This record gives sequence, structure tokens and C-alpha cells, in this order.
Amino acid sequence: MRYFHSNTSNATSEEQPRDEGLARVEIALLSMIFLSASVLNAGLLLFLWRRRKHMSRMRVFVFHLCLADLVVAFFQVCPQLIWDITDRFLGPDLLCRLVKYLQVVGMFASTYMIVAMTVDRYQAVCKPMVTFQRRRARWNVPVCVAWGVSLVGGLPQIFIFSQVQVAPGVFDCWADFVQPWGLKTYVTWTTLVIFLLPVLTVVACQARICRAVQANLSMKTQTRASGVAGLSKARVKTVKMTVAIVLVYIACWAPFFTAQLWSVWDEQAPTETAVFTILMLLASLNSCANPCIYLLFSGNVPKSLFSLMCRGQMGKKEPMPEEPTMVSSLYVNSK
Repeated sequence: MRYFHSNTSNATSEEQPRDEGLARVEIALLSMIFLSASVLNAGLLLFLWRRRKHMSRMRVFVFHLCLADLVVAFFQVCPQLIWDITDRFLGPDLLCRLVKYLQVVGMFASTYMIVAMTVDRYQAVCKPMVTFQRRRARWNVPVCVAWGVSLVGGLPQIFIFSQVQVAPGVFDCWADFVQPWGLKTYVTWTTLVIFLLPVLTVVACQARICRAVQANLSMKTQTRASGVAGLSKARVKTVKMTVAIVLVYIACWAPFFTAQLWSVWDEQAPTETAVFTILMLLASLNSCANPCIYLLFSGNVPKSLFSLMCRGQMGKKEPMPEEPTMVSSLYVNSK
């Protein structure tokens, strides 16, 4: 995988021929990931867009998460797939820099949209008045911040990567780092800002959410307030969906960043082995999993999938995870 630093050694060094068998495995896996991520996210995006007039706050986050995952599919997985097929980056220098930029923008966007969604759930559960005030705002600030961070966070790629002559008459899209610490610093930094800090943030929010939900459910058991309990169930459902998205994100991206760090800090890392390659590919599976998780929590997966694929079903409203319209849905003070 060449998102950050593959082929970053000195261009004058002798290249080793690639393992064609391993390359075919990578091409096959990337092809399946690209098709799955494209179809699932595009279908769910269309589904939500047709219901945009009735979009809850949670659906807005899912909508933008689908957009972020499509960026990953078309500007991260697809270029990597083409690159693996050709074994060389065949475009000009401008395209090289643009592709490397958009690859990291997709990673940032997918990550920070999950962070924004988790923080929003934390506020909805623990600080409901903040959520109520934000409902009246014209712009969804967390979504705008997530996209802003993504667009800015990918900028270093434009200056690090360029078209480089790796052999007489042979060019490729390579990175240029200050030796010997530049590559280690950059990969460690990207791991920190794209993975470690977001994971710590969402874990902290989820811990607070779980404590609040547990306290609230305990209170509901004692009071047996049936009307409020129904609203609590709806909001708890969106919290569970967020937890599932976070757990799958960690499961997919942890091997990728572990492999990245291993490859730059250990000169003996088996970077060309099949196991190492598969670990790197797991990250892209996250873009396939997110729409599946949303459909799973929609309450009717087969019907939802059918409505996404059949245009005739698009006009019908499917039961989707909806957050309640009342402020006092979860954290309600007993009287």
C-alpha cells in the first residue's frame, strides 16, 4: 500500500522486482473492496438524499460519512488498484500530488466524521440542551469542522510526493523525506492525528455515554415512565450504532497503522509478505462496513437493501435509526 511512504527510498537505489503472486492477491482484494464500498455507500447516499427533507441529525452524520467513504473508495482504493495493476504511476506530476493528497483527505474525513458523530451522541445523551440549540443552526458545525480538518490535514502530501525518475526513462510517484528521521516522523505524526487521538477521543466519549445510559436505564426501571422509556430506546439505538461504527473502525485501522509504524521503525520488517499486505488492506474494509452497520441498525436489512437497489422502492420510507425529536429523551431528571 502506498498511502504514505511505499517506495520512499532513494531513487538511485536498485529496485527489487515485485512479487507478482502477491500483487495479484492485492489487486483481487482491492477490486472487491472498491466495488463493495462504491455500491454500498452510493446506494445509501442516494437513499438518504431522497429523504433529505426529513433528515435527522444522525442521518446527516451518516450521509457525510458515506461521502467520506466514497472519497476513500474513488481517491484512495481505486488509484491504489490502478497503481498495483500498472506497477508504476503513469500520470503527470500534478496528478501524482493530487492523488496522494486525496488519499489522505479520505482517511482524515472518514476518521473525523466518526469523531464528530460520537461527540454529537455524547452531547445528545449527556448535554441535551446543547443538541437542542444546535438543531436550530443552519450549518452543522461538527461536519464542517471534520471536512475542514480533512482538507487541511492532507496538504503535506502535496509537498512530500512528486513524480520522480527511478530509472532511465522510468518515472513513479515517490516521496522525498529528510534522512534518516523524516519518514519516521511523518508516519508517527499521521498515526497520532488520524488514529490515536481520534480513538482516545471517541473512547472517552463512549465511556461517558455508557455511564449516562446505565444511570438513565436504572432510573427508568425505578420510575417505569412508559412514554419516556420509548424515546430512550430510540436514542439508545443510535448510541449502539455509533459504538459499532467505532469498534469496526478500530478493528480495521489498528492493523494498518501498526504495520505502518513497524515498517518505518524496524528495518527488518517483512513488508513484502502476504500477511503484511493483508494487514494494510484491512483499513479499506472500514468503508465497506459503515453502510452495512447503518443498515443493520435500521431494523429491516433486507427491505432496506432492496429499496437501495430497486428504484421503484425509493419512494417508500423505510424504518431507519432515528433520533427522537424531544430534548428530554435520555437524560431525564426524576421528580
